[in-house]
Amino acid sequence: MEKQQTLIRSSMVSGIALHTGARATVRIQPAPENTGIVFRRVDLPGKPEVRALAQHVVDVRRGTTIADGQAVVYTVEHIMSALHAWHVDNCIVEMDGMEPPIADGSSLPYFRMIEEAGIRQQEAEARYFTPKQPLYVEGGATKIVIIPNTEKLTISCLASFQGCPIDPQYHEFTLSTAAYRDEIAGGRTFVNFSDLKQLLAMGLVKGGSLDAAAIIHDGAIICKEGLRYPNEIVRHKILDLIGDIYLTGHRVTGTVIAIKPGHPKNVELAGLMLRSMSENNR
Repeated sequence: MEKQQTLIRSSMVSGIALHTGARATVRIQPAPENTGIVFRRVDLPGKPEVRALAQHVVDVRRGTTIADGQAVVYTVEHIMSALHAWHVDNCIVEMDGMEPPIADGSSLPYFRMIEEAGIRQQEAEARYFTPKQPLYVEGGATKIVIIPNTEKLTISCLASFQGCPIDPQYHEFTLSTAAYRDEIAGGRTFVNFSDLKQLLAMGLVKGGSLDAAAIIHDGAIICKEGLRYPNEIVRHKILDLIGDIYLTGHRVTGTVIAIKPGHPKNVELAGLMLRSMSENNR
C-alpha cells in the first residue's frame, strides 16, 4: 500500500486575488498523518481553520468556496488540484485573506510551490477512493460520471463555449505528477466577454486582468500570451475537476467522463462520493 505524504518544508506564493482584488499570500506547511488538507486564516483572531471537504463548500459561483464558522476561503480549486496531482495528503494552507492569489490563472504556480517545498512520505497508509459502482450527476448541459477503476484516475472531458474559435474541445488525461505538469497545470482560467458585466455586478473578478485569464470574445481567445495548448480551455476544466473531487479528502481513482463540467456539479459529485464512502463503511 502507498503511504500518506506531506511536505518537507514550507513554501509560499504571493499575488493578487481574482475576485476580491486584494493582495494575498499563501503558505503551505507540513502536517501530521491523517490531518488532511486544512486551510488556516492567519489574518483572523484565533486563526480559524476549515478542512477542504465537500460538506464545507458554501458557494460555487465561478469558483469553489469553503467555510467553517469564521474560516471562509474562496477559490480553493487550483491549490487543491496541484495538491491532488502531487499526492499531498496532509498539509496546512495558511492564508492572510479569504482568497489565494490567482497568479497566471493556472495551477502551475501552486504546482511549483509544492515542488519547492518537497514531498516526504509518512507512515500511515494513503487514503484512496474508487467507486464500487458508477456515480452520476447532471444538470443543464453538464453530465459527469465516474466508474470503477482501482488503478488510476482517467478523465475524458468535453467542453463547449459559444464564440470560442475551437469548439468543442476534448481532452483525455490520466493523472500522474509528470503528466499533470506537462498537460494540465498550465491551463489558464477563462471567461466569456459577455459574462464580465454580470460578474462585476456580483462583486467578482475585481483582480481580473489579461495577466490572469483568457477572454473568449467574438470568435477569438484574447490573452497576454499565445495559447499554451490548442485546447487550453478544456484542460483548465480538467484542472478544476481534479481539484474539486479532492474535496473527498481522498486520492481518487476511477474513470471520469465529463461533458461541460463546472464547479457546481464537480462539487456535487465529490459530495456523492463522500456519501458513497459513508454507506460502504456501515
